[in-house]
Amino acid sequence: MNKKLKLVVYIQIVLVVFLLGILLGMHIQKKRLKTDESKSQTNIEITSTEDTTSSVTEDNQATSSENRENVANASSEDATTWQEEDRVVVERDVDYGAMDVPEPTTDDWLSTDGNKIVDANGNEVWLTGINWFGYNTGTNTFDGLWNADMNQSIQEIANHGFNVIRVPFSAELILQWSKGEYPQANFNQATNDYLVGMDSLQIFEYFLGQARANGLKVIIDIHSAETNASGHVVNLWYTGKISTEDYLFALSWMADRYKNDDTIIAYDLKNEPHGKPFEGDGAAKWNDSKDSNNWKYVAELAADAVLSSNPNVLVMVEGIEIYPIDIKTNGDFSSTDDADYYFNWWGGNLRGVADYPVDLGEYQNKLIYSPHDYGPTVYAQPWFEGEYTYESLMADCWYDNWLYIHEEEIAPLLIGEWGGFMTEPNITWMTYMRQLIGEYKLHHTFWCFNANSGDTGGMVLDDFTTWDEEKYAFVKEVLWNDGTHFIGLDHEIPLGINGISLGEYY
Repeated sequence: MNKKLKLVVYIQIVLVVFLLGILLGMHIQKKRLKTDESKSQTNIEITSTEDTTSSVTEDNQATSSENRENVANASSEDATTWQEEDRVVVERDVDYGAMDVPEPTTDDWLSTDGNKIVDANGNEVWLTGINWFGYNTGTNTFDGLWNADMNQSIQEIANHGFNVIRVPFSAELILQWSKGEYPQANFNQATNDYLVGMDSLQIFEYFLGQARANGLKVIIDIHSAETNASGHVVNLWYTGKISTEDYLFALSWMADRYKNDDTIIAYDLKNEPHGKPFEGDGAAKWNDSKDSNNWKYVAELAADAVLSSNPNVLVMVEGIEIYPIDIKTNGDFSSTDDADYYFNWWGGNLRGVADYPVDLGEYQNKLIYSPHDYGPTVYAQPWFEGEYTYESLMADCWYDNWLYIHEEEIAPLLIGEWGGFMTEPNITWMTYMRQLIGEYKLHHTFWCFNANSGDTGGMVLDDFTTWDEEKYAFVKEVLWNDGTHFIGLDHEIPLGINGISLGEYY
């Protein structure tokens, strides 16, 4: 083959390879465009799922879809409002190390104005938080630290937009601290090596500092008299081991110790006082007596114990379980017949406020009433029978037990506990409760962060690190935000990496 022919063949080969390269590139680009389009559509679907009622498992998808449709028809305007406002993008930290801790401040104290909670400037705030227990159970710190990193957990709660943490305590543990006794805190010392060498009180105060650094506020909840994972089952605020005087001193000691730190903004005086008619003096009642089991009277003493030490904090008073149908004939709760009483959840019966409101005198603007409410998976209450609706729950339970307090502007309401599993029959009730919270802008602390809550599950899964994204997307709709950022309760420090401070908002 001569040189000219070789050159021609070589040029033709180069041209063919070049053209093939162009065609191959066009094919790849076309595939990329299709892939990007598919991803974009997927992202749109995911965002839509987060902005509406959470998805469910395949096993109950058909039932849940029908229920969600019923709820949507009942509250389409409110659902639309939630979707329009819920545009906060939740990002996560890369490095969950300890934050630099600011000095405590005293400019974030809150008070009440009618049914609203306001800051020192009169600006309305919305407490939208979560519960994290353990200081009541015998762990002597937060449950879950046997696996999770405390710094990470605190930051994740703030980053996900919860602006307050309700922390359950036993009065017994606080009394031990007041005496210089520090029961051992149980935690994973490898994961939380920075806590090694601290006692249980020092660990709590480390938590307070990190909460402050992340723009979080804290509610102290006396969950039980004695330290015990089942301590909340005990009816009253005292036992044979812990007296009413002990209980009051525990509150006073905590209030005094942290009176110059507005990280702690409120005290929930006692979790779920309760008791049934047949239990007599062993059941919590609500009237105008000074009887040892009269929660209304003791709540006023407890509020005084707190406010005498720190007049700046809020105090939260929960309800009881029973209340007389006829206050004139059974005002002393002497009847042991169930038919003579209205029943509600433990801590959820606040009918007595209409007859005997809590009187805090000069500190009346520090009072919040705090009912608890749950769904049928916790207990099959009578109001869940049949095809219950938002309207039937309002008529059969919510309004007369506690919502009237908000409607008549007697005081603000904070739903101290609500939550449960994201399955039927619970999801229908949770959806109605979320609707109620959103419509009335009720303050609330979701139950709970803990994975080890047997009848509700938690916001995190069993490793205490992985978030239940379905449940979070559901609750996210009633977390305080401005459409772009979550809103904290600290005037200076932003709420996590996805939030702003109260000073930035107002």
